[in-house]
Amino acid sequence: MTATAPSATAAPTVEMLGIQRHFPGVQALKGVDFTVAAGEIHALLGENGAGKSTLMKILAGAERKDDGRILLDGKEVRIASPTDALSHGIAIVYQETSLAPHLSVAENLFIGRLPTRGPGIVDWRRLHRDASEVLQRLKIQLPLRARVSELTIAQQQMTEIAKALSQQVKVLALDEPTSALTETEVAELFRVLRDLRSQGVAIVYISHTIEEILELCDRVTVLRDGEFAGEREVARTTADELVRLMVGRPLVEMFPKEPAPLGDELLRVEKLKVQGKRTEVSFSVRAGEVLGFAGLLGAGRTALMHAIIGAIPVESGTIYRRGRPVRIRNPQAAINHSIGYLSDDRRRSGLAGLLSVANNLTLASLPQFSRAGILKRGEERRSAEGIVRALRIVTPSLDQRVAMLSGGNQQKTVLGKWVTAGVEVLILDEPTRGIDVGAKVEIYRLINRLAKQGKAVILLSSYLPEVLGMSDRILVMRRGAIVAEFMRGEATQEDLMFAATGQERTSVQTPGGSSSR
Repeated sequence: MTATAPSATAAPTVEMLGIQRHFPGVQALKGVDFTVAAGEIHALLGENGAGKSTLMKILAGAERKDDGRILLDGKEVRIASPTDALSHGIAIVYQETSLAPHLSVAENLFIGRLPTRGPGIVDWRRLHRDASEVLQRLKIQLPLRARVSELTIAQQQMTEIAKALSQQVKVLALDEPTSALTETEVAELFRVLRDLRSQGVAIVYISHTIEEILELCDRVTVLRDGEFAGEREVARTTADELVRLMVGRPLVEMFPKEPAPLGDELLRVEKLKVQGKRTEVSFSVRAGEVLGFAGLLGAGRTALMHAIIGAIPVESGTIYRRGRPVRIRNPQAAINHSIGYLSDDRRRSGLAGLLSVANNLTLASLPQFSRAGILKRGEERRSAEGIVRALRIVTPSLDQRVAMLSGGNQQKTVLGKWVTAGVEVLILDEPTRGIDVGAKVEIYRLINRLAKQGKAVILLSSYLPEVLGMSDRILVMRRGAIVAEFMRGEATQEDLMFAATGQERTSVQTPGGSSSR
């Protein structure tokens, strides 16, 4: 149940007024106003590139503003650095944590201010006592002596939140905190945030997931193209209204699946056993087919795809391309066999962040643009220009470093790389994670286009409506094995979840006397 927004009567803790920020070729913020009150969870919503993260980085001292004012409890403040922000009680938890992986949880909570009992001598007993008190206050359970590198993503995020709150912050901003969490971990995060709200902390929650905002938040401010697009009380708005504010137009259908004719079998896997796994996996996918893979985190979907592209060893089994057995020992061999893989972590393994948009778009197909080892720059740029137009990649120029693009445009650039390469089989691992509604729809339309061109698309997603909405056929994995198969229209989210968890379904008696599943 959503709480009534306290901000209707409460004085704001933070007021950001007329905030402007310019980058080369882009005006990221165009006079944005934003407020958040104590004891409120205020969502910041918008498409990639709308300015959400930039606005919060300015509040946290990680970016400078070009114009505008920031008021804290009614008094104007100057925030020139993250240290400045912390001194004012403002902290931000980014999507990628800034913890020291080789240090323990307790050390990370008090990094830079470890208690001592003499020059250079850490008071370990006091450190663990103080760290334990912080976690008890937040009702968070973490292994204090474990290295951060040994924690799950969810535990790392909880450590980051605890670290911020160990410094008595009164304003906490979270940037896409659930993008890599399971449903159980999301529920635990929400419990912590609700507790903090009840303690009077002002919370800013950045997310692309509208369902989360409607469940958790009190108010929502929407940004579009660097401008304020509207503010709503969550209890008095709808998902449709928020989408219209985000994109400036209604989205008639969230999953615009279009049928494509099925052709020959393009990929078949028979009794493939990934090294370290107990089970063998077999499946096939045809030209024009979108084959969805569902399953809980750790079900083995990504490991299976890594084995297919030669990124991890295979103990046994055979991979067939167009009916012929092939040996794929590394990702380059997969590309040679016309198999592309879009990673679930685009920043680490999908993009070359320091290279330009044009360079990234042609990375997987350089031989097409080379002769005698010399790159034909003109052909490379013409190809890149065509992909940028076709996929609507928003960039100041082809020479822009890809790391400077928004998340949605980075993802479209990775997809563009495989479109340029012309692969026949494209594996998409969480292709819409962490990107906005509008960019998601554009990626879905690209999937339709690829299928109509006779490509085989394998779609891995933890977002069940996406798997159901875009797949022709769905395979569910659990503990490294395929445990269920559904044709389009045969399954519900509940069906997929029961298969993924291995739970038995029980009949429920309906008021009319008949039983339902």
